[in-house]
Amino acid sequence: MASITLDTQHRDQLVDITDEVARCARDHPHAGALLVASMHTTAAIIVNEGFDPDVAGDLVRALGPLADRSDYRHDEGNSDSHVKVALLGASQLVPVADGELLLGRWQRIFFCEFDGPRDGRTVTVTALAAASD
Repeated sequence: MASITLDTQHRDQLVDITDEVARCARDHPHAGALLVASMHTTAAIIVNEGFDPDVAGDLVRALGPLADRSDYRHDEGNSDSHVKVALLGASQLVPVADGELLLGRWQRIFFCEFDGPRDGRTVTVTALAAASD
């Protein structure tokens, strides 16, 4: 298992971690997949388009009305962050072949911060064995 540590600068922010995850894939050339998981209840992991930077901003804006910052019983100031993670998920399973990520042409892996800015956010990357023939 490997870990990626990152800092975020905004309350809601998508950080492209594809290159770091790809390094983990190269370290495990016989893996069939990598489990990429956020270790935080207010940060998600997604696979989405990474070519157009407006996609990330659109996603953040779209989630705002789905989980606004008001009317929660659990009122620590970050309740909406927990809802956003529940909608997106805290992990992604990414296929690997011969040490390379199997992503589509425009796909990238993102750490989704919903309670920033934060220092020392952690993502774990766990190699899973490929099925034997």
